[in-house]
Amino acid sequence: MKILLIEDELKIADFVLQGFSQHGFVTEHFTQGNIGLQAALAGTFDVIVLDLMLPGMDGIDILKRIRQVGLTTPVLVLTAKGDLNDRLLGFEAGANDYLPKPFYVEELIARVRALLSRQSGDTELTTLNVGALSLDRISRRVQWHEHSMVLSQREFTLLEYLMRSPGHIFTRKQILKHVWDIEFDPQTNVVDVCIQRIKKKLTSTDTLSSASSFPIESIRGVGYKLRQDDAVF
Repeated sequence: MKILLIEDELKIADFVLQGFSQHGFVTEHFTQGNIGLQAALAGTFDVIVLDLMLPGMDGIDILKRIRQVGLTTPVLVLTAKGDLNDRLLGFEAGANDYLPKPFYVEELIARVRALLSRQSGDTELTTLNVGALSLDRISRRVQWHEHSMVLSQREFTLLEYLMRSPGHIFTRKQILKHVWDIEFDPQTNVVDVCIQRIKKKLTSTDTLSSASSFPIESIRGVGYKLRQDDAVF
């Protein structure tokens, strides 16, 4: 997968580039809007990640230009301008998705993958599989060995978040922000309670599907991860 990143804030760009590299993405990065536009028009990219406030040419003008010439590459707008009017302006100019700053790189990667799924029309990507655990994004049904269950929206969002990056340790703060859109509260245990509900719904006393063998693993003092034994994405 080849990504074009047009972002002039070097700290953010380094953060994004590192995350993309860890997930096997090849990325070209430009800080000037006009040069980024030239790269978009001249190159072949799977996704463009675009800031709006850029030197040389702003992101809205870049969006309009690449759509005017018929370029259909998915564009994810990544910007501090996150109010409703700004988002609508971006979508009207041709953006496919919009992620306001600050953000978690895991969510950015998940959104990039979702754009690729929609662009390719690959229906297989509507299902995530990690070992014996399977998640259907359309029906919200999850299967673990012989047990199948439709999860609540919170439970589904949390499990999908972990399954998108098996083996990666997510802090409780990251999970709270992604699933509940709230800042970290050291007094809350909603993450732990939600994970226990998921385990209870999908496990039994059977050896294969017992709660102890369920792949969500607690990392003491940090958060949770999904074990990637025999993981397939």
